[in-house]
Amino acid sequence: MGGKYTKRYTAEFNRDAIALVDSTGRTVTQATRELGISSESLQGWHRQARADRGEGRPDELTTAEKEELKRLRKLAAEQAEMIEVM
Repeated sequence: MGGKYTKRYTAEFNRDAIALVDSTGRTVTQATRELGISSESLQGWHRQARADRGEGRPDELTTAEKEELKRLRKLAAEQAEMIEVM
């Protein structure tokens, strides 16, 4: 579970960290030690990158699918609010 002061990393840093695992054959654990980040962070980024490339589990959503789901949930909430007002 994330702490109150979760550190944010740039998209470029995330891509470079994932590439370190994918292109060098290092394990996620080795890469996290080298980069000084949590294994949970890199594991999540790597899992998401694999899903985006179509290499993830069948039940994993891609980043685009997650964004669409977020948009649709927001739209549904807005419509539910409009119905309440009527």
